[in-house]
Amino acid sequence: MHGTPHIVSDVMTRTVAAVGRGTTFKEIVRLMQDRKVSALPVLDGYGRVIGVVSEADLLPKEEFRDSDPDQYTQLRRLTDLAKAGGVTAGELMTAPALTTRPGATLAEAARTMARARVKRLPVVDEQGLLKGIVSRSDLLKVFLRDDEDLAEEIRREIVSYLFPLPASAVHVQVHDGVVRLSGRVRDTSLVPVAARLVRAVEGVVDVDFDLDRGCHEPLRPPESPSRAGRP
Repeated sequence: MHGTPHIVSDVMTRTVAAVGRGTTFKEIVRLMQDRKVSALPVLDGYGRVIGVVSEADLLPKEEFRDSDPDQYTQLRRLTDLAKAGGVTAGELMTAPALTTRPGATLAEAARTMARARVKRLPVVDEQGLLKGIVSRSDLLKVFLRDDEDLAEEIRREIVSYLFPLPASAVHVQVHDGVVRLSGRVRDTSLVPVAARLVRAVEGVVDVDFDLDRGCHEPLRPPESPSRAGRP
């Protein structure tokens, strides 16, 4: 199918603020404030991403400024305590960096973010060179697609293949990203396939069906096992 899935390069931010390993703590804070970002990729001398420094990496310096952590805290938060003494990006960054590729699907990027509980991913090529950054808000941009754009893609890429005329006549309507397929179909076994494909279209919020068999017998859900064989 031509329209989906969209990939990371379709939605990523290409102009990215980044820092080097030797960038100082104060310079990092200033750049975050100026660019209104909460994290920055850290690059080596060749432009490869070697880590990410975020607000979470900087906060231990303030957290432990006027406290003497007990032994339990020292053992439990060794990494944070080390970062509290850091003064450069190389000492503060989280490494290795969790990244994604320009050709990754939005679903793949979303799963990576969810599993790692991060808000953004640097986008790198095969050599690890920085090409952009993708955030949670970037991934949600697909839900801003125009309803008619979604409807046209579903008609062209799904309905025309699964339910061709004249045996079937399926109408596609989309409202606020919710897709409704109505009409008649000849092969009802393809309805679950259509549901899966429509839900996979980037920007679809949900899908609803109002389809009849070609002989005008309404589609019914499968009979539950407990009722099977009853008169």
